[in-house]
Amino acid sequence: MYEGERLQLPNHHLHYCLDGDATDSAKPWLLFCNSLGTDLHMWDAQAAGLSPYFRVLRYDRRGHGKSDAPPPPYSLTDLGRDVIALLDALKIERAHFCGLSIGGLTGQWLGINAGTRLDRLVLCATAAKIGTEESWNARIDAVKTNGLAAMTEATAERWFTSQFRSAHEEAVGAILETFAEIDPEGYNGCCAALAAADLREEIRRIAHPVLAISGSDDSVCPPGDLQYIADNVQQGKHLALPGRHIVNVESAQEFNAALLGFLIE
Repeated sequence: MYEGERLQLPNHHLHYCLDGDATDSAKPWLLFCNSLGTDLHMWDAQAAGLSPYFRVLRYDRRGHGKSDAPPPPYSLTDLGRDVIALLDALKIERAHFCGLSIGGLTGQWLGINAGTRLDRLVLCATAAKIGTEESWNARIDAVKTNGLAAMTEATAERWFTSQFRSAHEEAVGAILETFAEIDPEGYNGCCAALAAADLREEIRRIAHPVLAISGSDDSVCPPGDLQYIADNVQQGKHLALPGRHIVNVESAQEFNAALLGFLIE
């Protein structure tokens, strides 16, 4: 895979990459949006498995990976507008969207506020409201005091089952290494967006077909949170797959099959 491209915006740049033949207009666009504390490589298995069927666009959220971290705090509107700017720059009128955790919240915002830019929505390991303002503010304080590296063990526990961690030590280690290297200001800026985001009423306006995917053992966004989304958008269904929060990595084959079936049905 090539190193990707940079989109310069007024206050920061976004790093993105394309997989598959971007010139093949017969294939729809599929945009992936990463979780808090990861970069676009969290979608490597999806890019490899789905690029024969889609023009795949991945990017690093502001403050993550190779994207800049403008001064925090950020809002969910900021994160959603970054996506719109990326679509505009690449002259993509409409795309399928798949986001996990804060990426799923970004997708909900887009479905509510920029629905004409989307086709189908896949919202994974997310919720219409994730956590509480108090819990996110406590996370921000912890990062300021101790940094992200101190949180890797607890993060591994939240993100993956013990069986997966034991069987895939190298892959999990690479993801946790990325987590520890995230810009603390970028991470905390996104925590501020999570603290303020509450779309529990507004998601009723989402008219797109929605597939809500949960990790069956996810304590961050339990299956009930995804069932709530499926029940409250206008065309939603819920699917639980084995795994915890980063379910697209832990159940990659099942995840890809679910996306392919939903997006081309």
